[in-house]
Amino acid sequence: MAEAGYYEANITFYVVICWMLAACGGLMFGYDIGISGGVTAMDDFLIKFFPKVYERKLHAKEDNYCKFNDQFLQLFTSSLYLAALFASFLASKSCTTLGRKPTILIASIFFIVGSLLSAVAAKLWMLILARILLGVGVGFGNEAVPLFLSEIAPPKHRGAVNILFQLLITVGILAANFVNYVTSRVHPYGWRLALGLAGAPAVLLLIGSLVIMETPTSLVERGKDECGRKALEKIRGTRNIDEEFEQIKLANEQASRVKQPFRKLFQASSMPPLVIGVMLQVFQQFTGINAIMFYAPVLFQTLGFKNDASLLSAVITGLVNVFSTFVSIVMVDRVGRRKLLLQACVQMFISHMIIAGILVAMLKPVGSLDKGPALCVVIFVCLFVMAFAWSWGPLGWLIPSETFPVEIRTAGFAFAVSTNMLFTFIIAQVFLTMLCEMHAYIFVFFAAWVVVMGLFAVFLVPETKNVPIDAMVDRVWKQHPVWKKFMTD
Repeated sequence: MAEAGYYEANITFYVVICWMLAACGGLMFGYDIGISGGVTAMDDFLIKFFPKVYERKLHAKEDNYCKFNDQFLQLFTSSLYLAALFASFLASKSCTTLGRKPTILIASIFFIVGSLLSAVAAKLWMLILARILLGVGVGFGNEAVPLFLSEIAPPKHRGAVNILFQLLITVGILAANFVNYVTSRVHPYGWRLALGLAGAPAVLLLIGSLVIMETPTSLVERGKDECGRKALEKIRGTRNIDEEFEQIKLANEQASRVKQPFRKLFQASSMPPLVIGVMLQVFQQFTGINAIMFYAPVLFQTLGFKNDASLLSAVITGLVNVFSTFVSIVMVDRVGRRKLLLQACVQMFISHMIIAGILVAMLKPVGSLDKGPALCVVIFVCLFVMAFAWSWGPLGWLIPSETFPVEIRTAGFAFAVSTNMLFTFIIAQVFLTMLCEMHAYIFVFFAAWVVVMGLFAVFLVPETKNVPIDAMVDRVWKQHPVWKKFMTD
């Protein structure tokens, strides 16, 4: 068998197009992450759907930390992720029976319909229904796109290719922040434009789903060996694909013996990728990143920024997010996954603690931060976002997509995606309440979680760079000092 990273593969123009179009699923997801916080900070939106929050916001002496605390306002953001949680299991079945490509198509259709309904919503229930439809689209897209990217990428470039998904998430967040900044000046329907434009990346994904090819693994999985061979030849740009194709066939032959993948998922030999895949999703949310990204404009308003300034600050953090993700693309297949995770933990911990210290010392329930401390908070928010963007953000999707064996890959990744959606829902639903109750100490709460994440990465996360996706058991799990105890011949 060829050693890790030595299957012959050329980077053809067609396969780059496949990567970029599939990664538009990340653009779709990222736009929604970024757009909701900006929209919930727009007065016209609050007047239409949340008049009590608007009235509270107008009170000069209202507690800074509590003026946006409203369960229904949080439900507007979080309902999408609850829907995505359940949709991810349907998407797992779709990936197995229909393939990765049709599942991506389904994701784009749900998202287009949801974005249109968001734009024309006249009642709160219409808005929530639209968010649920968007959530189904996110569930299907977040299941299929990372799997597609991992299965189509050469082993030596798999990390960088898979991070295209996270890169497009960051681009989507940045685009949403910019749209929020512009449409906040369009009265009284700027929020409709902001929500409706979510359909744009979904249209790109729809086009992409019609252009991309199915992955060789998915074709072989569904008994289309000859089509799988031709697809692999086209993807690799060479006819010398015998060894890699045999590895794919062998993995699928072993997988075909597993009739109940969800039961297999809970056997001892499946514990290493399952525990890591699930916990990475939990930790990704408890870094505090989505609390910042969902509610960046609201958070900056809490610090005393005016509406325009808060939206502009969110644009700045969005730019940092995008450019820092390029660092991950360049470094992930050079320095490896673990070093990026551990370095980021140190940087995120320091950032959280300094932000907490400034806010505890200087931001009172009434009033705002002075210009200097406020600028310092923005800088350390950017340093936090920077560290997340080259580590736990992209690697939270990459590592689960590359470590599950093929017989439980779609089932295992469904658990990872659903866990991500569950904890994204939890954070989105409770963050404003936590901010109200905990004040600045919420950043200490997230810092404590960063310490736990670092310890997890030190002892339980193996290095997977350059290991072929269907050779993880022998080359990773059976060599790891902890996880080898779970493996059986």
